[in-house]
Amino acid sequence: MTPEEAISYIENYGWSTTRLGLDRTRELLYKLGDPQKTLKFVHVAGSNGKGSTCAMLDAILRTAGYRTGLYTSPYIQRFNERIRIDGEDIPGGDLAALTERVMAVAEGMEDHPSQFELVTAIAMLYYRERNCDIVVLEVGMGGALDSTNVIDPPEVAVLTNIGLEHTEYLGDTIEKIARTKAGIIKPGCRAVCYDGDPAATAVVEQICGERNVPLHKADFSRLTALRYDLDGQDFTYRGKAYHIALLGPHQLCNAAMTLETVSALRERGWDIPEKAVEKGLAAARWPARLEVLDRSPLFLLDGGHNPQCAQALADSLDALLPDQKVVFLAGVLADKDYRAIIDTLAPYAKEFVCLTPISDRALPAEDFAAYLNGRGLAARACEDIPSGIRAALDAAGEGGVVVGFGSLYLAGHLREEFPAAYRKWLRKTKIRARDSLTPEERAELSRRAAERIAASPEFRSAKTVLLYRATRGELRLDALEAAPEAVGKRLVYPRCVSGTEMIALLPRGEDAWASGSFGIPEPVPERSEPIPPEDIDLVICPGTAFDEACNRMGMGAGFYDRYLEKCVNAHIIMAAFECQKAAQVPVGTWDRPMEMIFTEKAVYHSALTERGICRG
Repeated sequence: MTPEEAISYIENYGWSTTRLGLDRTRELLYKLGDPQKTLKFVHVAGSNGKGSTCAMLDAILRTAGYRTGLYTSPYIQRFNERIRIDGEDIPGGDLAALTERVMAVAEGMEDHPSQFELVTAIAMLYYRERNCDIVVLEVGMGGALDSTNVIDPPEVAVLTNIGLEHTEYLGDTIEKIARTKAGIIKPGCRAVCYDGDPAATAVVEQICGERNVPLHKADFSRLTALRYDLDGQDFTYRGKAYHIALLGPHQLCNAAMTLETVSALRERGWDIPEKAVEKGLAAARWPARLEVLDRSPLFLLDGGHNPQCAQALADSLDALLPDQKVVFLAGVLADKDYRAIIDTLAPYAKEFVCLTPISDRALPAEDFAAYLNGRGLAARACEDIPSGIRAALDAAGEGGVVVGFGSLYLAGHLREEFPAAYRKWLRKTKIRARDSLTPEERAELSRRAAERIAASPEFRSAKTVLLYRATRGELRLDALEAAPEAVGKRLVYPRCVSGTEMIALLPRGEDAWASGSFGIPEPVPERSEPIPPEDIDLVICPGTAFDEACNRMGMGAGFYDRYLEKCVNAHIIMAAFECQKAAQVPVGTWDRPMEMIFTEKAVYHSALTERGICRG
């Protein structure tokens, strides 16, 4: 069985419907040797905040030196994310081998296990066979009858924020849901509770009392926010200072829950130094939870999918971006309370760009947009995720904000598709910016940039310079060719000779030029001298976008970037208009960072040159 076959088997497993109960999991694990019996756990249940709390606990325990397993659901981009050890996803080979072992047992059972029960068994085997010291175990749904609850008393049972969810399975009141989730509390463990809804807290307190379990409650009156920006949050809890990278005021509450869990673990004898707590909290990451995907425009991704998550997102926008309207890139599941979600988020909306999550339960984008339009909100539907990302970026503009939300199903695909879609959008935006220059402006700004290049030590000392002849609105280097500093130098030019290959030629006369396959002026090989790349002292590259760190985005084909690897003796620089500058350029496969970038206004130096920016 290959890793791909294992994942396909699990995700298409015939018994995937929700069937609460422990008997099937107990039977399955018994036949596999009860791997869970040899493991220690922190068991985490709740309606919201489970994943973030698990991520913070995992980071702290790893930093403290423990071999730590992490079991979460659902995954964001790869199935393997659900089962981790020491921050690494389960390797495909291990997943395939374990799936075959579990499959052989599961298919022989009279009452077949569910999909989630199958995955839980695979994870338990993996954690035992890799000798985990402790496993941070997230409940799938509920608590008492969730398949993860087959474990013996955990070191700590953690109850995060509890709200109304899955009422068809867990109960139709907060009290019933809290009682179900508190089923993970067993005699012999410690418990930690989010002090939120009083009715839920009362149930947890009652159960801890009945089972003689010491209870830690997060005391939010001892929680003080100090600083909050896109780089994270500084806060104090019970008089001690900490930093987290996770965004949103609600994450401070999750951090307080984490700190209470650490306290409970210490009571159980676990050695967790305070330095490990500080470093682990600061290092914790959890994708698709108000995650910053880019900053120009600011693109935030949040997997929130219920009214409580919507309120947390609204609180985060109030704290992070007060009084700023945002473009929501959204898709929802038809069986979720999306009307209540929109009630909360509509006041923050500049516009909605609607997508259809990749799920059988998805509300079609057209229907979602029609619903929003009916409420008087600006909304439009996009046919696929890449076009939706680009439409949202266009609507926001470089100084605006995009917030992707509505479903973890959607969040994973947005996260996967974002880099390529953003690069395509940024390239288009910066080409549009340079094309908006008039011919007169382009000529004058090109002259100024060429003068800067000609005056540079890199150009003055070079004997062989590879440059280009402009097309499609690129910065022109005519003035550089005619500059006094160019006298005596070999000025060579690129030619594309295949779908991926470029060579350098020294043209012999003006009749040595012709239009190449991309409409770019290129030397004719019969009237030019080939120049080996190792003979080139300076390469001047065109491009569509750059940033202050000298990252460069090419035209997309990667001809230059493949060729640059061969220019082992050359300085590598870029010529561009200042309007092509971006806050940050995401580096792609072929986008080699430049040593320097010359525009009509400035010379940018990369960290390699250690010289900063020269303006004037």
